[in-house]
Amino acid sequence: MKEINRPETVAEVEAAFARYEKALAENDVATLNALFWKAPQTLRYGTGENLYGYEAIAAFRSARTAPGPRELFRPVITTYGTDFATANTEYRRAGNPRLGRQSQTWLRLPEGWRIVAAHVSFMDQPA
Repeated sequence: MKEINRPETVAEVEAAFARYEKALAENDVATLNALFWKAPQTLRYGTGENLYGYEAIAAFRSARTAPGPRELFRPVITTYGTDFATANTEYRRAGNPRLGRQSQTWLRLPEGWRIVAAHVSFMDQPA
């Protein structure tokens, strides 16, 4: 059990997650793309799209308008060993009452922590 949530690994994933959140708020496409694993196995299920493979995710990011900052609620980062983690959070964008949810699966690769799977969805009703 001591391999779950090792403080140094949690800190690394928290930093990667914060980097992702900053890039998302600023629509920093280069950083967003860099944080996803460049592989055909990478996937992202969005609120209106299912993207399979790094190339599809990068194309989506390049065509998307900046969504702007959001307020996060109840972020939970869990690490398993030193090379695998999940990051989950609820969020709300300014002026939008809908509560969103985001899940990310992170893997430590030679180039650093990368998202290998992501899922974004909304609750049916505003919370």
